Amino acid sequence: MTDLAVELDLPAAGPDEPNAIRIDSPLDGGLVGRVAKASRQDVAGAVATARGARALWAGAPAAERGAALRSAAAAIRDRAEDLARVNEAETGRPAADAKDGVLAGAGTLEQYAELGPVHRGRSLLGDPGATDLMVPEPRGVAAVLTPWNDPVAVACGLLGAALATGNTVVHKPSERCPHTGLLLGELITPYLPEGVLTCLAGDGEVGAWLAGSDGVDLIAHVGSTEAGRAIAGAAARTGAKVLLENGGNDPLLVDGDVDPAWAAEQAATGAFGNSGQICVAVERIYVHRALAGPFVEALTAEAERLGLLPLVDVPHREKVHGQVADAVAEGARLCAGGVVPEGPGARYPATVLADCAPGLAILREETFGPVAPVCVVDDFEAGLRAAGEDRYGLAATVLTRSMEHAQRAWRALPVGTVKVNAVFGGAPGGAAQPRGASGQGFGYGPELLDEMTTTKVVHVEPAP
Repeated sequence: MTDLAVELDLPAAGPDEPNAIRIDSPLDGGLVGRVAKASRQDVAGAVATARGARALWAGAPAAERGAALRSAAAAIRDRAEDLARVNEAETGRPAADAKDGVLAGAGTLEQYAELGPVHRGRSLLGDPGATDLMVPEPRGVAAVLTPWNDPVAVACGLLGAALATGNTVVHKPSERCPHTGLLLGELITPYLPEGVLTCLAGDGEVGAWLAGSDGVDLIAHVGSTEAGRAIAGAAARTGAKVLLENGGNDPLLVDGDVDPAWAAEQAATGAFGNSGQICVAVERIYVHRALAGPFVEALTAEAERLGLLPLVDVPHREKVHGQVADAVAEGARLCAGGVVPEGPGARYPATVLADCAPGLAILREETFGPVAPVCVVDDFEAGLRAAGEDRYGLAATVLTRSMEHAQRAWRALPVGTVKVNAVFGGAPGGAAQPRGASGQGFGYGPELLDEMTTTKVVHVEPAP
């Protein structure tokens, strides 16, 4: 396979470069490309450059910042096919799905181009002879650390909000998709003043250097809980503001009054979409005993229809399969999938596990793969209790015909997002705060602009 770094004129690493990031195809195992890993000096230089550009960008009119984002969004739309192809080459995500993510990212930049200029403070009712204001100001330098599973859409959300509010940014995409992240940066930076956005390729070590820098004022991270907690620890030492969207272990609760075939379709969409590599994927299923038989049968048929699905790389497949094998060893019944295919690449079959006991690790930990573990519960109350007993708190889905059950569920479940009768979907502009091990702070929507800014109170009165 062609070396993408060379083809795209990105900072490629030579074959003997000791600190190169090498990407092998999750589809056929061939070389995708080698990217030079940023050094500690590169990180320090990028942060210093961003600090030097702060005053210029913060002082630019909000409408001017919005215009820059609209131009960047247009450039991304023009290169959507290229971004999708690179995304597929690095992570295995089918190009059509990857393009949807690219276009969603462009749309998000356009959204923040419009929202940025109307983000506002407040006037306060003090002494009539004085003026009192609450004014939002950019925080300064934002370190943005983004994941591989939807690299353009997620990055555009954080970059768009940070830039629209006048912050300068150092962006480190995941080391599993550095070509995608670097190409995205190449498309955005021409529309910004020098130093406003810098993109660095690197692994967790580079991310730690960036998060621990004294010159960073805000850290926005989407990724694993372990990395997020390390980032929070670093920020506690530097005083940086932290936004975290981290791991999830989202439950799906299937009530006893719904159509089991429809419920299985919903479960398959939630568990197998993007090969289960979605932050809000269905990770554990609690089904009413009255529906368990036909539900598992229908879900098994959905998994067998999908067959092999691409995972991001072989180490990730080993992690996913390890959780499946452990569950089977502890008594879960394998209904579909669960076998590592022969040959190169990192594909894994859509997998259904039935008869999962409540204490299984696969029900407690995020799998992030195409695995649907099913636990049978005696009634809705038991399912609701089990769904809520978890250290993660990202999202949850409830399938029920009972409005009473729906109302009780969304009030009781300790998560940032509750979806009733649809595993995905929702009105535009919503913004949720994850709970527990899933992170903290608004990560999208208009409220993200508040997170990206800090508020100054101003009191002005005439001199005597």
